Amino acid sequence: MGSPRSTRSAGANEKNWSARVTRESQALDLEEGVFTWDDPRKIALSLKRSAERSTRRKAPPFNSAMSMLVFYINRAGRNLPADRRRVLEQAKVELRKLYKRA
Repeated sequence: MGSPRSTRSAGANEKNWSARVTRESQALDLEEGVFTWDDPRKIALSLKRSAERSTRRKAPPFNSAMSMLVFYINRAGRNLPADRRRVLEQAKVELRKLYKRA
């Protein structure tokens, strides 16, 4: 038998799987456009709220929030503009502060 991947047709949906994961995460219900905000503290607070409210996450709230942020940064890769990357990296710092992990 072939892998499930071989039965799918190539297309935009398969190409943008990471966007779908970010939108439809089973662990966290993210606020709309959270990764597009310009305030790193606001991003961190939103991720913290989402992680603490979630009843579906498998890890502690800090790990879930940080994992989602890192996932987004990594999936964007080279397509992430430097100024956006700076904001998101600063959001990681803010998240650590909120959980007293700095």
